Formats: sequence, C-alpha cells, structure tokens
Amino acid sequence: MPLVPTAELVDRARAAGGGVAAFNVITLEHAEAIAAGAEAAGVPAILQVSENAVRFHGGLVAIAAAARSVAQASSAELSLHLDHVVSEGLLKAAQHTGFSSVMFDASKLPYGENVKATAAAVRWGHARGIWVEAELGRVGGKAGEAPLDAHAPGVRTDPVEASTYVAETGVDALAVAVGSTHAMVERTAALDHGLIARLRDAVPVPLVLHGSSGVPDEEIARAVAAGMVKINVGTALNTAFTGAVRDWLDANPAGVDPRKYLVPAREGMAGTVERFLRVVAG
Repeated sequence: MPLVPTAELVDRARAAGGGVAAFNVITLEHAEAIAAGAEAAGVPAILQVSENAVRFHGGLVAIAAAARSVAQASSAELSLHLDHVVSEGLLKAAQHTGFSSVMFDASKLPYGENVKATAAAVRWGHARGIWVEAELGRVGGKAGEAPLDAHAPGVRTDPVEASTYVAETGVDALAVAVGSTHAMVERTAALDHGLIARLRDAVPVPLVLHGSSGVPDEEIARAVAAGMVKINVGTALNTAFTGAVRDWLDANPAGVDPRKYLVPAREGMAGTVERFLRVVAG
C-alpha cells in the first residue's frame, strides 16, 4: 500500500476522538514487526526512525529505504516519521527519503532558543509539505541524559506556556511532559490526566505522548480519552525483541544462525505492536 502521510493518520484519529501509535524502528525486523502488528490489529500505525537509530546505521539512507519498502509492501496504512531530530542536516534529509513528518527536538535549549530553532524548522518543513512535531517540557530518559524524575517541579509542560509556544512556532503537534519517561522497562508510570485535559484545551494542535512503553494500558487508554493523540512506543519493542533472543539462546546454546532467534524476536515485537495498537485505537 502507498505510504499514508502522518498528518492524515493523526488528524483522522483526532477527529474520531482516538489515537494512533508510533513505533521506533531500529532494525529491519522492527519495521517488519510493526507492519505485521498493524495488519493483525487492522488499524494504522506510524513507523518512526530516531536520530539515534540513524547514527547507529551510519546514516539515514539504508534504514529509511528498509522502513519504506516494508511499509509499502504492507496491507496496513502506515506512515514514516523522523523522530527526535536535533541536527539540521538530518531534518533536511527527510524530504528525500519518504518521511512525511519530523519531530524536531529543541527541548534542551532555553525557551527562547527553542522557539527560534523550532519556528525555523517549521517554516522549512511546511514549505515542503512536511508535518512538524516539537516538544515542550522535559520527558526524561533520552540517551545520554542523567535520570530525571517525571514528577519533579518544573518538569511538566505548562498549559499557558504551551499555548504561547504553539502560537510562536506554528508546530503541527506538541509532545508534552505529563508523567512518562523514555526508556522505561517497567510499566509503572502514572500520568497526570488533569494536566492532559488542560493542555488539550490550551493548544489547537494534537498532543503527543513520548515514553509510552512505561505506561500501563489503562493509563494509555485514559490519556487518549483525555486528549492524547499520537502515542510513541520504543522500549517495549526492544524488551520483546531481546527477551525472545535470550530465551532462544538459553534453550539453544550451540545455535549460531541468527534467523533462528530473529523469528521469535520479530514475532514478539509484532505481538507487542498489536496490543498497543488495540489499546490506543480503543
């Protein structure tokens, strides 16, 4: 099936009062698992490649081509999203590699610099038909960062500041800090659902939840009901992948053919994708 623009999937989910899940692609097996999970659930999904994954592969071209080929061969409605982009060079590579959307991450910058950099990214993206997401607040757990308490003062996104930020930058979607953290391997995060509702009322654009791997199913469902639209999942796929590989190697210590353990790894991720999609879709 042809790629579907991220904007279309997000707008459709928002209009229906639901959500759409976005899953991180690190390897070819991740992309295949996301497509298989979406086909099994019968709902759309977003394949997203982060700047960290691009760095791991030594560039964007190969992993973008793999994700694009998998998505186009699938019967599910799938889009490609470039996630947590910091470098201008990677931002500008989006238009040539099949990505219809980018999350431009200037969240580490002081507020004024964040606004300036994000507004420039939005102007560049909109001139080329690219949907742009940004982040306000501090969703901890990113690679290379010190641990961050998601409930510490000043961490969560302020609705008044969010309203101003969206107006000043022109972003199409806003990732907000409401109690989740990147890279959680246990699903124990408690979200601030009142804050989600206030943010929904404060800004005219869809809200994005990062760090959803650590959020229990019921919390995700409540978050979508309160106004979250795009739900990002990454670590949960890696947990399923690595767990399946460990189990196979423990049972087959003499095994050397990676296909033997990549099959259960891919199947485990596909099951995880399907489950998240059913929760997010409602």
